[in-house]
Amino acid sequence: MAGGAVSNSTYTSTPGKGAKAGNYLLPFILVTSLFFLWGLAYGLLDVLNKHFQEVLNITPKRSTLLQGAYFGAYFIMALPAGMFMNKFGYKKGIIMGLLLYAAGAFLFYPAARALNFDFFLLALFILACGLACLETAANPYVTVLGEKETSEQRLNLSQCFNGLGSFLGPVIGGALFFGSGKDDLTTVQLTYIVIGVIVLLIAAFFYRTPLPEIKEAEAEGEAVMQDQRPLFAHKHFVWGVVAQFFYVAAQVGVGALFINYATEYWKGTSNEKGAYLLSAGMVLFLAGRFVGTALMRKIAPNKLLAIYALINVVLCAFVMTGNGAPAVYALILVFFFMSIMFPTIFALGVKDLGKHTKKGASFIVMSIVGGASVPYLMGIVTEWKSTAMAYGIPLLCFMVVFYYGWKGYRRS
Repeated sequence: MAGGAVSNSTYTSTPGKGAKAGNYLLPFILVTSLFFLWGLAYGLLDVLNKHFQEVLNITPKRSTLLQGAYFGAYFIMALPAGMFMNKFGYKKGIIMGLLLYAAGAFLFYPAARALNFDFFLLALFILACGLACLETAANPYVTVLGEKETSEQRLNLSQCFNGLGSFLGPVIGGALFFGSGKDDLTTVQLTYIVIGVIVLLIAAFFYRTPLPEIKEAEAEGEAVMQDQRPLFAHKHFVWGVVAQFFYVAAQVGVGALFINYATEYWKGTSNEKGAYLLSAGMVLFLAGRFVGTALMRKIAPNKLLAIYALINVVLCAFVMTGNGAPAVYALILVFFFMSIMFPTIFALGVKDLGKHTKKGASFIVMSIVGGASVPYLMGIVTEWKSTAMAYGIPLLCFMVVFYYGWKGYRRS
């Protein structure tokens, strides 16, 4: 799920033992690895959705509860994670997130043995609580690991690795879950055990590596006066929370029923091929990050956000026609134009929040709960009308994102 303008607050750093002040390369690399980890978890989610429908014999509407558990955890955990990091720092917050991530991954093993969908929801909820900690820490942390003039590029670069993880997720899931020839959850068990072990190793590496602790410091003059205002007096932040809610709702909705859509409207498409088509969308999502970074040197981030959102409104309208392969290609193309939305909204939303930056970041991460509700609504529309008509819901969400890029981003 990132890049655009960033906060103009000033910062001070307290280097950890053995770290040189101002030398942020190693911390940047370590934190960027976290973007890959939560991208991988998200990339696997949509493949699990379809796999559970078949192995556990559940409906598409019920399977979207996976997204409900995953993104509901963000809503519940983001603010406590922000409070924890305010007290104990970014490093401890990251380690806590990694430990929760690993615990949730390991719980997939007994859940698969029990063939219990509710158990899977619990495991995924715990895993996503860890991801909420990681996102609450990593997004603002990357923006301040260096000069603020280049923070836009740093966030986009880190988010490129998030896109890489999101691309590899469907590829791994398609090959292991659908390509194994086994109609059971053995490969799901193995996949998440391996992920859990890797995450624990990374947590150990973070524990042993000194990281600079970044603290917001109040700026001089006018900025100080602005910082005295309550957080929710910043209208651009409030609209940022709203826009992020609807953007994540759209992103998750687009992916949640993607394989269902491809197999239903493109004749002859198997589940495995549908997973690979989804990974093609993730490739475009990744490519869009690089293209967006380049375009933002010429086009203001808010304008590019508005343009991309409007294009996705048109694409979703065509997807609603269910016009065979062309409509599937249009759905794949939606991923390209979603690529810059999360980071651009995030960066515009926390801009000039000063001492409120960490708390503001927590609220914007909480707004990811939009991804918990909309897929379920799409499942209802799918059962009531059709999968194609369900994509009218992301269309409406992209209209809200368009408004934020057009007017809502403006700071009072």
